[in-house]
Amino acid sequence: MVRIAAIAGSVRSGSYNTMLAQTARKRLEAHGAVVTWIDLASFDLPLYSTAIEGERFPVDAQRLKALLVEQDGVVFTSPEYNGSVSPLLKNALDWASRPTGEEGMVALTAYRGKAAAIMSASLSPFGGLRGLMHLRQILTTVQMLVIPDQVVVPSAHLAFDDNGNLKDSLPASLVDFTAARLVKVAGALAS
Repeated sequence: MVRIAAIAGSVRSGSYNTMLAQTARKRLEAHGAVVTWIDLASFDLPLYSTAIEGERFPVDAQRLKALLVEQDGVVFTSPEYNGSVSPLLKNALDWASRPTGEEGMVALTAYRGKAAAIMSASLSPFGGLRGLMHLRQILTTVQMLVIPDQVVVPSAHLAFDDNGNLKDSLPASLVDFTAARLVKVAGALAS
């Protein structure tokens, strides 16, 4: 079985990106993946600094990294903050990139050689596209293979119904297509 984590870069109540990640989660499962939901609200991650890392690697940073190490791929959804990824997601990515135990400085065991898909929902007419460009760059830097397919949901405040489902068939079909591609690529990389 292909193991894929789903991570939303927002913990706001009613977050459109959490709804988008939950939609992706359902489609990943429909395509045969075993999905681990990673709720960043359940991790106490201080703002990354080498001073904190040098004193004592945070327990929740180790827990997050351990969850990611077990995965074959990850789907990330992130709101756009000033043209980039959310600070919450960036901080989590930074902590999980750090070496632990006997790992060398560039081990990147949470990410290296794994597949990633990126998605964003935004109030803007661009759907968070600018933030996804930065997220793709960050994930490539930590040695993930980011699939070319991506999903943007513009006017997110109008895009979801009361149950958190996408109303329009176009973004819903793009989520499904991207989920299927992620399962296929993650499976191939894991074999």
